[in-house]
Amino acid sequence: MAKLVLKAGSRPPWVGLAAAVWIQIAAGNAYNFPLYSSALKSVLGLNQQQVTILGVANDVGENLSLFPGIACNKFPPWALLLFGSVLCFFGYGVVWLALTQTVSNLPYILLWLALCVATNSGAWFGTAVLVTNMRNFRLSRGTISGILKGYVGISASVYTLIYSLLLKGSASKLLLFLTIGVSTVCLVLMYFIRPCTPPSGEDSSVHVHFIFTQASSILLATYLVTTTILSDMISINDSVSYILVSIMIIFMITPLAIPLKMTIFPAIQKTNVPLVGSEVSVSTQASPLIASSSTSAAYVGSFHENEDTSSDVEILIAEGEGAVRKKRRPKRGDDFKFKEAIVKADFWLLWFAYSLGVGSGVTVVNNLAQIGISLGVEDTTILLSVFSFCNFIGRLGAGAVSEHFVRSKTLPRTFWMSITQVTMIIAFLLYASALDGTLYAATALLGMCYGVQYSIMVATVSELFGLKHFGVISSFMMLGNPIGALVFSVFLAGNLYDTEAAKQGNSTCYGANCFRVTFLVLAGVCGIGTILSIILTVRIRAVYQMLYASGSFCQSRRIFCQAQCLPSFCSNYSMTI
Repeated sequence: MAKLVLKAGSRPPWVGLAAAVWIQIAAGNAYNFPLYSSALKSVLGLNQQQVTILGVANDVGENLSLFPGIACNKFPPWALLLFGSVLCFFGYGVVWLALTQTVSNLPYILLWLALCVATNSGAWFGTAVLVTNMRNFRLSRGTISGILKGYVGISASVYTLIYSLLLKGSASKLLLFLTIGVSTVCLVLMYFIRPCTPPSGEDSSVHVHFIFTQASSILLATYLVTTTILSDMISINDSVSYILVSIMIIFMITPLAIPLKMTIFPAIQKTNVPLVGSEVSVSTQASPLIASSSTSAAYVGSFHENEDTSSDVEILIAEGEGAVRKKRRPKRGDDFKFKEAIVKADFWLLWFAYSLGVGSGVTVVNNLAQIGISLGVEDTTILLSVFSFCNFIGRLGAGAVSEHFVRSKTLPRTFWMSITQVTMIIAFLLYASALDGTLYAATALLGMCYGVQYSIMVATVSELFGLKHFGVISSFMMLGNPIGALVFSVFLAGNLYDTEAAKQGNSTCYGANCFRVTFLVLAGVCGIGTILSIILTVRIRAVYQMLYASGSFCQSRRIFCQAQCLPSFCSNYSMTI
């Protein structure tokens, strides 16, 4: 089994995280669909259902991450980023050719496939940086998922600002920027996304560095939404536009200050988690989470895995010699293979709860421009910016808040999924009421709750099923997004919108009735999701007590036996869930 030498030292993981910020913003390119969907509709003469189906292509591409999930265990991160850049260039290039009529009469199915390919680049970008950084910072999974998913959430505001100030609201220029600019950024930064020796969990500076990164991302998000609103209210000339965009770029490179500070003011390095093949010495006072991630830590040194063939052979030989008993099945909190995870009830409870939450949310995202127009808001850039800002806050906040409560109260992260889905019900009822002043409030609530779903799902998957096959399992979970979009956006929202527009004798629908029934149905969907997430929270409470409660005899035994590679001894002391 080929080994990949990890980049050693405490600084390289932070360099990779700083580069991941830019790539995660690039991975959010699918959120631009509301900015050019109206242009596609008018130039190509599409109806709303056809636009909605293109929105589904947008969601399918963004969340079809099974292939990058498999590839992340076979190839280094730079290979995934390279392939994603190619998809981005050719996919958005075809959409740009269609919108500018450079190639006229482009078949609708080809446009659908091109948009699917273009947005699928985000799945390759996101999988490469998320899996790599979750393994590089495996003791802070909630925090890392919150930060990285947060930057994906704020990416819509980044693109909106560029669209408004630099591109002057031109949809064709935006697509050209996505074709060339996004691909170039990822190609330049792909070298810096690489597996590293994880920083010590006992180093207090790690916590300070996370706080600094979170604070810088909040400042960026606040700056973006404020600037977007001001640019919509007042006229800004080209010189000021360039200055405002330059300030945005400064905020985006702020996380690079951490490795820069570590270079200028090097600290005495503490002992890191040992690599594969090194001598292991584990204290019984070690973090309980190490118990569930010890096999993940060993695995991080290898990308060319072939279903643990050599390891299985060694175990069979040892069994024949009577040295060990048969290898036990993984328990929740251990490293699962995909085929082992998919037969678990917890897996499907999480999948359905997540799918109902994000599927209903993405229905609003895909139709946000039309929702705004139907309620009298012609310029939807501020609406998209508000959604993006709150989406970011939800993602970042979910990571930080759930990390705090999971360590202090051993509270399962899915508890927050239940809370946010109840809040989504309120948001959909506000949309359905169509009262003055409720549009922006409902969009803010929905954006925040939509963001929470992502961060909670990512961290929960890593804790229930481990990091070894995290890429594949989390990628399958994300399929709930396009499936939800297909069911709720195309079959529900698109059909009802076109029916109401036909009653008005127009291709564009105006008034609260355009989406009212859709919002009421989505509120009921979130009610079902709430029930499922509550059931899941009750089921996995014992798992989180095992992983995070300190002083447990079973935890100490799990750490010791896994470190010494004695499966039979471990099976005697492992907690049965």
